[in-house]
Amino acid sequence: MTPPRLHPTALIDARAELAPDVTVGAYAIIEGPVQIGNGTSVGAYTRICGHTRIGADNVIHSHCSLGDTPQDKKYRGQPTRLEIGDRNLIREFCTFNRGTEEDLGYTRLGSDNWVMAYVHLAHDCVVGDHTVLANHATLAGHVRIGDWVTLGGFVGVHQFVQVGAHSFCGIAAVITQDIPPHILVAGNPAAPRGVNSEGLKRRGFTPEAIAGIKQAYRLLYRQGLSFEEAQQQIVALAATVPELQATVAFLAGSTRGILR
Repeated sequence: MTPPRLHPTALIDARAELAPDVTVGAYAIIEGPVQIGNGTSVGAYTRICGHTRIGADNVIHSHCSLGDTPQDKKYRGQPTRLEIGDRNLIREFCTFNRGTEEDLGYTRLGSDNWVMAYVHLAHDCVVGDHTVLANHATLAGHVRIGDWVTLGGFVGVHQFVQVGAHSFCGIAAVITQDIPPHILVAGNPAAPRGVNSEGLKRRGFTPEAIAGIKQAYRLLYRQGLSFEEAQQQIVALAATVPELQATVAFLAGSTRGILR
């Protein structure tokens, strides 16, 4: 087998498991039982530590900190994890902390994500697939981000908030409550601005599906209904618009309350 392509100044722990074609840049540190999959490259000065598992074909730029201890005063050294999927782009100075025993025990980034510079994923966050997290997007602990979500630059997400699939959060938005799927929000504090129609079109949603999603938005935000009334009518609407089943499940599972 061809040995990994390691810069001579990189420090690699004997417990680490690197696939044969992993590339590690100058002065990078890989410390502890780290696992890195085929085709992944690790930039100069990056530190990866702890029980961290990274999949295949990721590009990790310089000066990142991945898998360090959670910023949680209750943490006492438990062997919690950071999990990163495949084909992610992770730009400079990102910080991803591992999980805590009080919640999932892991922090997870899915696959095919575009993570720009200075992004922070706190402990026990779960980020789906195909997301875009722009520069300085910051996730507090226990946050859930669905597939195809876009967070603009400097977006801040409060602890325990859920952001539904295909939603879009504008620059510097402060998110303190759950955002249903397909919604566009902006502002500080964030407020709903409509449906993420352009994003849905790019992902192949039909005009009929988008019309149904817009009708659900009007029920939730524009017709003066209580949350319970809007929820009931969206359940009925989902019988003819299958794309709203995700919204039905999201509304039923919200714990922090819906941003309205």
